Amino acid sequence: MPNGLWDKYKDKPYQLLRDTADAISNRYTTTEVYPDTLVVVIKYQNFKIEAQPVFEDEDGFWYPYTRGNNKYRLTKPREELSATRQIDNNKNGNLRRLAKMTRAWKNKHGVAMGGLLVDTLAHNFLIGRTTYDTASFGSCGQMMRDFLFYLADQPKQDRYGALGSGQHVKVHKAFQNKAKKGLELADKALEAGEATKANNRWRKLLGRAYPISEAVEVKRAYIVEAGYTADNTEEFIEDQFPVDIRHSLRLECEVRQHGFRTIFLRAGRVLGMNRLNVFKSKSLRFYIVDQDIKGIYHVYWKVLNRGSEAIRLNKIRGQIEKDSGSRTKQEHSNFRGEHVVDCFAVQNGVVIAKDRIHVPIVDESER
Repeated sequence: MPNGLWDKYKDKPYQLLRDTADAISNRYTTTEVYPDTLVVVIKYQNFKIEAQPVFEDEDGFWYPYTRGNNKYRLTKPREELSATRQIDNNKNGNLRRLAKMTRAWKNKHGVAMGGLLVDTLAHNFLIGRTTYDTASFGSCGQMMRDFLFYLADQPKQDRYGALGSGQHVKVHKAFQNKAKKGLELADKALEAGEATKANNRWRKLLGRAYPISEAVEVKRAYIVEAGYTADNTEEFIEDQFPVDIRHSLRLECEVRQHGFRTIFLRAGRVLGMNRLNVFKSKSLRFYIVDQDIKGIYHVYWKVLNRGSEAIRLNKIRGQIEKDSGSRTKQEHSNFRGEHVVDCFAVQNGVVIAKDRIHVPIVDESER
């Protein structure tokens, strides 16, 4: 904003947002435009743009924040960008590489981390050691593994000082436990060396952002296992929406059968039953038990059946299905095998939160 307008708006941050929204609406008359806390939202059918009017002085950029005390707040993106360039140059381009891999990991495994927190933690990791000062692209796997170890070992805290500016960066959800699981996947990938097996393991850690091996067929129309053949019907959320995980979402599974005690799959594992099996002929209700998403969002489900029994019955499933409005998914434990249920929260055309539950279904004879 022109500095000459500061006196007009310095005590009226909401008015700045309102006038900005009106100016955009006057130019784009058929588009939905409205103020929202600190930005002006320009909403389209499948995505949105957020415009943030600011005043700049020698301290940085002052932006309106209309929740609570209705004042202006300070941000210093120039310092953050400068620090990113400097450290990336000093570390042979490894800051950007590490930040990119970390974004792939957090989007694959539903880790609620904002981009500035990712960049800050990657920056802190690299400046604390010389190991990757001159390392090349071939060291990326080891660097990601060491970074996950660093994340898993971080003390629990609610904020960090941003790279360059030192401003507070909020930790929305603890990431240490998921970093520990990621570390296990990275160790297995490194142990596998350069083979196709290693490629598959890196994709388990980093998702489909990691390039597929030339030795791997991109998508087969069928799956063969134990002498059986099934249609490969699995779909991937990345093919339908962009993914940028910024919020947390937690699933639970209620297991019922008439005449038996109701159990909750995830709660049972928390209590120490790490391998809590589900027997056949049970009613399964999956539902969202916790989330921190603000505003309207849409829920999508994916149920994938694995194992020879699913292939024999030709019931791999794995399609992405939109929720009917109840934000629950009703299933039955019909046959043995490893079953996976994913839940995705989509807001303004972007996947912003996700979670997964593994459901191992066994026969009564395996009790």
